[in-house]
Amino acid sequence: MDKALLRNIPRVDELLAPVRALCPNASSAAVTAAVRRTLDALRKDILSGAARELPGRDALCALAVAYARSTETPSLRPVINATGVVLHTNLGRACLSERAAKAAADAAAHYSTLEYDIESGERGSRSAHVEALLCRLSGAESALVVNNNAAAVLLLLTAQAAGGEVIVSRGELVEIGGSFRVPDIMAACGAVLREVGTTNKTRAADYAAAIGENTRALMKVHTSNYRVVGFTESADRAELAALAHSHGLPFFEDLGSGSLFDLEAFGIHGEPTVQGSVRAGVDVVTCSGDKLLGGPQAGILVGKKQYIDALKRHPLTRALRVDKLTLAALEATLRAYADGTAGNTLPTLAMLAAPPDTLRERAETLCARLAEKGVCAETVSEEDAVGGGSVPTQTLPGYAAAVTPRACRVDELAARLRQREVPVVARIAHERLLLCVRTLRADELDALAAAVAECGR
Repeated sequence: MDKALLRNIPRVDELLAPVRALCPNASSAAVTAAVRRTLDALRKDILSGAARELPGRDALCALAVAYARSTETPSLRPVINATGVVLHTNLGRACLSERAAKAAADAAAHYSTLEYDIESGERGSRSAHVEALLCRLSGAESALVVNNNAAAVLLLLTAQAAGGEVIVSRGELVEIGGSFRVPDIMAACGAVLREVGTTNKTRAADYAAAIGENTRALMKVHTSNYRVVGFTESADRAELAALAHSHGLPFFEDLGSGSLFDLEAFGIHGEPTVQGSVRAGVDVVTCSGDKLLGGPQAGILVGKKQYIDALKRHPLTRALRVDKLTLAALEATLRAYADGTAGNTLPTLAMLAAPPDTLRERAETLCARLAEKGVCAETVSEEDAVGGGSVPTQTLPGYAAAVTPRACRVDELAARLRQREVPVVARIAHERLLLCVRTLRADELDALAAAVAECGR
């Protein structure tokens, strides 16, 4: 340990002015804390023998500036998604439409009609803002919204099946991200899971054989994040609905991602719609609002009035209810479906619908912008993913700008891009950085090209 080095460490007040000048947007408290952190780190390095000389004043100021900016940078902030995964769970899934984002912002900035009836001047119902729209779009008799689909399933089974058995196919006992398991949810709700059939084949007769005096419901779970292929068979919704009703039982379905749009038009096959399940006779359908529906995070329940009304009265509903921002964004999203503009205005649907020729042109444009900044890139065909646990066995034909870095390794370039004020998240394949354009907005191309050029030096 060099005591002379310790004695010559600058005082805090010696660095405050230059650091504050370099990051004028940081608060005084943040600047002071950053300077103290810098000097404390230097002191520890000297005491441990890691530092044998004092850094220059400019180097210390630069380190303090980096600390100050990191503390002032929001933890939850926008990123540029260059992965090609449309519903990227780690990046927030569905992006809201401009209409939905504005609705949420307006609800946040002003008082609202959240629970106020304009006609009577008395207390109203917060669920009324979206209930009529959901019924109109799905064909259901009633609707309810909670904070996510896991909550929707939890509420449904707690209210309708506690103390009894729920019959589910063994091949539909899914686990989704975050260790949400259907068997565990059953147990938490006080219901007993009655597995029927086999992993690959379950027939209506299997459900029928399992119905007994303790049966509370039949349930179908859409295997959103996996598929059993080959020698398989599953019972038809309409057949199960008829079976349940013949025994005086309800039939529920957890659709998971939940779509109000027929994705066959985009070349995505086998994804059921909410309205299709309602037409088949399902008594209560649950789904997410922030996946294929393209809205905010929410759990949507639609179905027969007798069951939905019972859920509205259940004490757990208040604990799971959504706030005004979610309701505002969801209402705006649903109105896009109602007025026929969803395919053009909802980012999720627009990304899924993007034709290969359009994506190739976008990738070529990005390569040209990169070339202008001295970055070596070429347009390559890539397979994009829907994401969010949706349609797991299908990919979408897409394109990417493949960057070959010259001054650093590709993993170093990817790491530097992630550390930017607006992080860039991309893919790596065959020692190249892939910037998949399906999930890029037109106004992000210039910023992305500049970021890659800067980080690749």
